Amino acid sequence: MRASLVSSSPARRGKAALVGAALLALAACDGGSATVPDRSPKVGPFPAADRPVAAIVSARWSTEENRDRLNEAGEVMAKAGIKPGMTVADIGAGEGYYTIRLANRVGKEGRVLAEDIVADVRDALALRVAREHLESVSVRLGAPNDPRLPAASFDRILMVHMYHEIEQPYEFLWRMRPSLKPGGLAIVVDADRPTQNHGTPPALLKCEFAAVGYSEVATYDMPSAGGYLAAFRATGPRPEPSAIKACRLHARS
Repeated sequence: MRASLVSSSPARRGKAALVGAALLALAACDGGSATVPDRSPKVGPFPAADRPVAAIVSARWSTEENRDRLNEAGEVMAKAGIKPGMTVADIGAGEGYYTIRLANRVGKEGRVLAEDIVADVRDALALRVAREHLESVSVRLGAPNDPRLPAASFDRILMVHMYHEIEQPYEFLWRMRPSLKPGGLAIVVDADRPTQNHGTPPALLKCEFAAVGYSEVATYDMPSAGGYLAAFRATGPRPEPSAIKACRLHARS
């Protein structure tokens, strides 16, 4: 009797269909566990960051309504040069504020890959993507030291208010580099304040990117996004991990 009641409920059938669609959105993922990943430093050839690392406190930086009133996403996407047909990665996607708006910007011919390192957050975003029928979006579970992006795939990689949470920035940026297409850009949006206070001084950001072989293309003040936007391009050969030198900048730029 219980089985027949469940199967005959339209609401339950709709929820089951939504979960099924979310599983399809996750089909391109690497299928991590439903727990928060281990964020402890790992021994390896990369230098440790000589700066504090901010803790992940929330998947939400501000409400979407407030952000839209300031036209945050519109200004960021315009400054980042995101256009229809592009392929974009949204790293640290959280609840999907940028994921949803990026999908609308790149259109049906474009693609968006949304990545987060917390499995429960990733799963909630996959449900949202399914609920809003965003067929151009896939969702992936990343790792604290590796975004796990496919090679030569992205015109833009977006990291919004999350760079200061990366414990191993040199390894992360080193592993991210091959995923950019020729001419592709990595875009960071952050606040100009110390990393322990959930920001990154622009001079420190530029130094850490440069250490892994990126050059700064442009930096803009972005009051609507609570800070600034910086764009970087990979230049020259990717350095050997053992050749990377940690930055020693702690003061505000």
